[in-house]
Amino acid sequence: MRHRCPADTAEVAELLITELVTNALVHTDQGAEVSATLAADRLRVEVRDYASRRPRPYVPTADDGTHGRGLMLVQALADDWGVDAPVQAGGKVVWFELDGALAPYGGAYDAGPA
Repeated sequence: MRHRCPADTAEVAELLITELVTNALVHTDQGAEVSATLAADRLRVEVRDYASRRPRPYVPTADDGTHGRGLMLVQALADDWGVDAPVQAGGKVVWFELDGALAPYGGAYDAGPA
Protein backbone atom coordinates (compact mmCIF):
# COMPACT_ATOMS: atom_id res chain seq x y z
CA MET A 1 0.00 0.00 0.00
CA ARG A 2 2.84 2.37 0.74
CA HIS A 3 3.92 2.38 -2.91
CA ARG A 4 0.43 3.47 -4.07
CA CYS A 5 -0.71 5.85 -1.34
CA PRO A 6 0.71 8.99 0.22
CA ALA A 7 2.66 8.18 3.38
CA ASP A 8 0.15 9.78 5.75
CA THR A 9 -2.77 7.86 4.20
CA ALA A 10 -0.84 4.59 4.37
CA GLU A 11 0.03 5.19 8.03
CA VAL A 12 -3.59 5.89 8.96
CA ALA A 13 -4.75 2.84 7.00
CA GLU A 14 -2.19 0.61 8.73
CA LEU A 15 -3.26 1.86 12.16
CA LEU A 16 -6.95 1.33 11.45
CA ILE A 17 -6.38 -2.11 9.92
CA THR A 18 -4.42 -3.12 13.01
CA GLU A 19 -7.23 -1.91 15.27
CA LEU A 20 -9.98 -3.72 13.37
CA VAL A 21 -8.04 -6.98 13.06
CA THR A 22 -7.16 -6.86 16.76
CA ASN A 23 -10.85 -6.37 17.60
CA ALA A 24 -11.81 -9.33 15.43
CA LEU A 25 -9.20 -11.58 17.01
CA VAL A 26 -9.86 -10.50 20.61
CA HIS A 27 -13.65 -10.62 20.42
CA THR A 28 -14.13 -13.75 18.28
CA ASP A 29 -12.59 -17.21 18.15
CA GLN A 30 -12.65 -17.67 14.39
CA GLY A 31 -10.06 -15.32 12.92
CA ALA A 32 -10.49 -12.54 10.40
CA GLU A 33 -10.10 -11.79 6.70
CA VAL A 34 -8.83 -8.44 5.39
CA SER A 35 -9.45 -7.02 1.93
CA ALA A 36 -8.56 -3.64 0.49
CA THR A 37 -9.72 -1.85 -2.64
CA LEU A 38 -7.93 1.18 -4.03
CA ALA A 39 -9.97 3.03 -6.63
CA ALA A 40 -9.76 6.57 -7.97
CA ASP A 41 -8.91 8.57 -4.88
CA ARG A 42 -10.44 6.32 -2.22
CA LEU A 43 -9.15 3.37 -0.21
CA ARG A 44 -11.70 0.94 1.23
CA VAL A 45 -10.61 -1.69 3.73
CA GLU A 46 -12.88 -4.46 4.99
CA VAL A 47 -12.22 -6.75 7.96
CA ARG A 48 -14.53 -9.75 8.11
CA ASP A 49 -15.03 -11.97 11.11
CA TYR A 50 -17.50 -14.76 11.77
CA ALA A 51 -19.25 -13.44 14.87
CA SER A 52 -22.63 -11.84 14.29
CA ARG A 53 -22.42 -9.46 17.26
CA ARG A 54 -22.03 -5.88 16.02
CA PRO A 55 -19.22 -3.79 17.51
CA ARG A 56 -20.17 -0.77 19.58
CA PRO A 57 -17.83 2.16 20.10
CA TYR A 58 -17.59 3.44 23.65
CA VAL A 59 -15.55 5.97 25.52
CA PRO A 60 -12.98 4.07 27.60
CA THR A 61 -12.17 5.06 31.15
CA ALA A 62 -8.71 5.58 32.60
CA ASP A 63 -8.96 2.10 34.12
CA ASP A 64 -9.27 0.48 30.66
CA GLY A 65 -5.54 0.88 29.99
CA THR A 66 -5.00 0.58 26.25
CA HIS A 67 -8.27 -1.26 25.59
CA GLY A 68 -11.43 0.13 24.06
CA ARG A 69 -9.99 2.73 21.72
CA GLY A 70 -10.03 0.91 18.36
CA LEU A 71 -13.42 1.99 17.07
CA MET A 72 -12.92 5.48 18.46
CA LEU A 73 -9.79 5.74 16.30
CA VAL A 74 -11.72 4.46 13.28
CA GLN A 75 -14.46 7.05 13.89
CA ALA A 76 -11.92 9.85 14.32
CA LEU A 77 -9.56 9.05 11.43
CA ALA A 78 -11.66 7.42 8.69
CA ASP A 79 -13.62 9.50 6.20
CA ASP A 80 -16.40 6.91 6.40
CA TRP A 81 -16.90 3.59 8.19
CA GLY A 82 -19.58 1.09 9.03
CA VAL A 83 -20.61 -2.49 9.71
CA ASP A 84 -22.30 -4.80 7.21
CA ALA A 85 -23.69 -8.27 7.83
CA PRO A 86 -22.70 -10.63 4.98
CA VAL A 87 -25.54 -12.50 3.35
CA GLN A 88 -23.73 -15.86 3.30
CA ALA A 89 -21.83 -17.70 6.04
CA GLY A 90 -22.79 -15.31 8.86
CA GLY A 91 -20.50 -12.90 10.62
CA LYS A 92 -19.97 -9.28 9.75
CA VAL A 93 -17.70 -6.90 7.87
CA VAL A 94 -16.35 -3.79 9.58
CA TRP A 95 -15.06 -1.37 6.96
CA PHE A 96 -13.54 2.06 6.61
CA GLU A 97 -12.73 4.39 3.73
CA LEU A 98 -10.02 7.02 3.35
CA ASP A 99 -10.21 9.80 0.78
CA GLY A 100 -7.21 10.98 -1.24
CA ALA A 101 -5.72 7.51 -1.29
CA LEU A 102 -3.81 7.66 -4.56
CA ALA A 103 -0.58 9.60 -4.55
CA PRO A 104 -0.35 12.05 -7.44
CA TYR A 105 1.97 11.14 -10.29
CA GLY A 106 5.47 11.95 -9.16
CA GLY A 107 4.21 12.32 -5.60
CA ALA A 108 6.13 11.52 -2.46
CA TYR A 109 5.63 7.80 -2.13
CA ASP A 110 7.85 4.76 -2.35
CA ALA A 111 7.40 3.33 -5.83
CA GLY A 112 9.55 0.31 -5.03
CA PRO A 113 12.42 -0.96 -7.16
CA ALA A 114 12.76 0.53 -10.64
